[in-house]
Amino acid sequence: MPPLLLALDQGTTSTRAILYGPDLTPRASASQALPQHFPGPGLVEHEPEDIWQGALACLRGALAQAGAGPREIAGLGITNQRETVVLWDRATGQALHRAIVWQDRRTADACAALREGGHEALLSARTGLLADPYFSATKLAWLLDHVPGARRRAERGELAFGTVDSFLLWRLTGGRVHATDATNAARTLLFDIRRGAWDPDLLRLFKIPAALLPEVRDCAAEFGETAPELLGAPVPIRGMAGDQQAASMGQACFAPGMLKSTYGTGCFALLNTGTVPVASRNRLLTTIAWQLGGQRAYALEGAIFVAGAAVQWLRDGLGLITDAAETGTLAAAADPAQAVYLVPGFVGLGAPWWDAEARGALFGLTRATGRAELARAALECVAYQTKDLLDAMRADCPDMGETVLRVDGGMVASDWTMQFLADLLGAPVDRPTVLETTALGAAWLAGLQSGLFPPPGAGGEAHWRLERRFLPAMAREEAARRHAGWLEAVARTRSRA
Repeated sequence: MPPLLLALDQGTTSTRAILYGPDLTPRASASQALPQHFPGPGLVEHEPEDIWQGALACLRGALAQAGAGPREIAGLGITNQRETVVLWDRATGQALHRAIVWQDRRTADACAALREGGHEALLSARTGLLADPYFSATKLAWLLDHVPGARRRAERGELAFGTVDSFLLWRLTGGRVHATDATNAARTLLFDIRRGAWDPDLLRLFKIPAALLPEVRDCAAEFGETAPELLGAPVPIRGMAGDQQAASMGQACFAPGMLKSTYGTGCFALLNTGTVPVASRNRLLTTIAWQLGGQRAYALEGAIFVAGAAVQWLRDGLGLITDAAETGTLAAAADPAQAVYLVPGFVGLGAPWWDAEARGALFGLTRATGRAELARAALECVAYQTKDLLDAMRADCPDMGETVLRVDGGMVASDWTMQFLADLLGAPVDRPTVLETTALGAAWLAGLQSGLFPPPGAGGEAHWRLERRFLPAMAREEAARRHAGWLEAVARTRSRA
């Protein structure tokens, strides 16, 4: 039997495991929804045991569906929702608190204090990030300050911190490995992305004991083996990357200037900038795209907090639809004369605005506005936000040239949405044959470490295949007019915050 590859994709609203053949063709998959907890306005949490049990069930389910055994797996790759924080007991593996999710805004005041104290320049220079609740450090500091006894126990070395990848790795290896990869470490506000190391100055700033931190490894590396009782025999864990970096590798965006955007709960666009980090002048993030063989590649990233979550809101919050797939049909039937804009600031606005206090708003409503117009506004706001990101990237990298956007994630199955995106951007949008590129990237990393694939630049791009290219058809004047209306709606939303 040729070696198989297994990917675990732990996302914000669901967990998925996919089993791949040696040519990275999916063979089997299993998925499970992840319950969300909203204990207060702007607060988002997950139960760590839900994350763990869902991950284990999906791994077992994918193997069972394929009738495959653990000894047939050359390697397991892990990819995860980034910035979400877990704090656990090293002796028992039990979390001390619910995981604080990347969308959570409880540390907005702490971030404002960092900015007012003049610390954001240091944060940006060392980490490429901004003082925003999105990132992990202020969440971890909050846990240490609010969980009784946590700070004292952390200083004694009794506790471990990690993003979701580290927590899952700890559990999968039976507590034998406390590690992360460079892409996840780069999202904590504690990691110097140029030196590739935890930064002692930042640890002092956030009052984080170094004993809490995981070891940082390459994205393709030996991360240990699963405990034998979990899957029936040990499986080597050989790949790890944050979800957006994994998607970039799944999209084979290995050359400088290549660009991908993933549309899931949020939307995240990454522009490969090569081996030199580019400091953004337009409030984008400078981040590690991957680290392989000790060498780092960098990217400019734009993060949108709400993309598919806007469609979930139509379904679960308003009850206007029963299935996300309805939105494309409704949008196509909407009255073109109505200019309805949804600014989805449910948890603030991400790049390039970084406004934690902004809240969602609808503009342009009339008595004739109905389900179709609201569905169209929910889909269009994703394209408008993407254009904001690409405009900022072009300003930061004026030599980036013609843009071809590679897209992935659940929303890209909608032809209507992808055509509107191409129209608004005035650029081709490429949809691959495999839409689950996050899991694909994790499997590719495990295969790379297993010796099944060549590295980037030596044929490592062969796994990417085009399904359809969407070409812009809208007049540029019309696209500019619509985007101007969006910018006015954003300005009104922020002025109300």
